[in-house]
Amino acid sequence: MKRVKLTKNLQTPSFTEEEMLEAQGYQHIAGIDEAGRGSLAGPVVAAAVILPCHIEGPWLNQVKDSKQLSPARRESLFHHIHQVAISIGIGVVPHKVVDARGIIKATRLAMKLAIDQLSLAPEFLLIDYMRLPEVPLPQKGICLAINSR
Repeated sequence: MKRVKLTKNLQTPSFTEEEMLEAQGYQHIAGIDEAGRGSLAGPVVAAAVILPCHIEGPWLNQVKDSKQLSPARRESLFHHIHQVAISIGIGVVPHKVVDARGIIKATRLAMKLAIDQLSLAPEFLLIDYMRLPEVPLPQKGICLAINSR
């Protein structure tokens, strides 16, 4: 798995992966991430988002890991992303499923549910940290290590 290092000085998200995929002919690339894996109780929630290939906006430099954002900033970014997104899917797996199947299987299920909710079928999946072997689409797991130096 390719390891992409970020620093605290990162000003805007990198769209390097998306640009490489676009050059290969992919147009509808879904980015997938989860929230809730670290919680002791509660659901695992995943989102799958297809953005336009070329997007701009002053709000892009505010996009970071949700745990690093204030609730007000997350809400603001939520609205910006919804305005420009081609499609958004959300998958929620309740804590009982997490307890019964384990966190990894529950996370994969939430991600698959999010993909299934997209109104437009993605051509490629860029997934935070993992791959989804049960999803028959080209995909890449990306590990983002935040460098605290």
